Amino acid sequence: MFKISKVIIIFGLLLSGLLLASNVHAQTDEERLAQLRIQIEQLEKEAQQYRSNIKSEQIKADSLKKEINLLKNQILRLQAQISATSKKIDKTSIEIGGVENEISATQDKIDTQKDAIGRLLLVLNQRDNEPLLATVLKNKSLSDFFREGQYVANINSSLLDLVNDLRETKASFENNKNQLEGKKDELENLKQEQSAQKASLSNATATKNNILAQTKGQEAQYQKMLANVEKKKAAFFKEVRELELKVISGGLYIVRIKAENLPPKGTKLFQWPEDDPRITQGYGMTAYARRGAYGGAPHNGIDMAGGFGTPVKAIGEGQIVANGYNDGWGNWVAIKHAYNLVSVYGHMSSLSFLKVGTNVGTGEVIGYEGSTGNSTGSHLHLSIYKEFFTYIHDRKDQLYFNYFDGSLNPRDYL
Repeated sequence: MFKISKVIIIFGLLLSGLLLASNVHAQTDEERLAQLRIQIEQLEKEAQQYRSNIKSEQIKADSLKKEINLLKNQILRLQAQISATSKKIDKTSIEIGGVENEISATQDKIDTQKDAIGRLLLVLNQRDNEPLLATVLKNKSLSDFFREGQYVANINSSLLDLVNDLRETKASFENNKNQLEGKKDELENLKQEQSAQKASLSNATATKNNILAQTKGQEAQYQKMLANVEKKKAAFFKEVRELELKVISGGLYIVRIKAENLPPKGTKLFQWPEDDPRITQGYGMTAYARRGAYGGAPHNGIDMAGGFGTPVKAIGEGQIVANGYNDGWGNWVAIKHAYNLVSVYGHMSSLSFLKVGTNVGTGEVIGYEGSTGNSTGSHLHLSIYKEFFTYIHDRKDQLYFNYFDGSLNPRDYL
């Protein structure tokens, strides 16, 4: 009996060990499955992140390709413009050569007439100095004497005709001279326009190379750079706000213009400064402005993009009252129009040769679109002011204009 019980006990212990081992093995499998599930989830998250990064890089690459193609087209367009300008210069040179030949021929005619007049005057002088008796005796008869008198009268008449002809020729000569001077002025303007276009072409090429270099970067780095730019931009506008308040309180104006009797909104006073531009930012508290880009202030104009180097034209006739370069707006120009409204054009790649005090007509080229100053890409900033003033940035020794107060929505008058 004792032996049977002992066997049963031993068998029970063995069975319990087997069950325990089975439970331990089962727990280990469940843990391993759980760990595998965790690893799979982690791998899936990593894969999703990689897919997201790849998509982001693809979007960025496509965007950069479009920008590069756009710049290539702009370069081709500028080259075509330069070629057209060169042809205009050649044509003008030919016209000047023709006018110079005409002047030379006119001068030859004048010289011939002068010589004829000189000979006539000599004959008359000799006859006048001859005694009357000698003149009568020199002729065989009275009829000869009178015929000579008629001859003298005819000479006098011819002399008057030649003098009148000389006067007309002189007037023609002076007219041709004025035309020649006008052609020369036109030629000089064309040369200056060509130089400005070449400068824009060089800037466009440099921008293209810069964009090509940026394609090697990563999207996260680009976003970081953009955030830094916006941060600097916000700091810049905060500083400008403080400067403007200081200028207003101290009356430290260089130029100050205030509009009078504003026309009603919707009055079509002005034309667009670029042909078929793409509006990139409107007036007022835009989404970009709400992000704090302008120090909490609204956008005081409209931004448009026609492509790097696009000619920028005066929106209406007026007078250039200020221009220059500063770190905020790059190359800029201000024009005073009717009602004392002032239009301002910023971020241009280069300015035309027109100076302060020059009167400009509607559509006259005043510069070329660019990305100078505090700018994140090629565009034109256009503002219209009912109250405009300029001042000197005391730390940078640059000419600035007011931003925060005095502007109108350009669309109200375009």
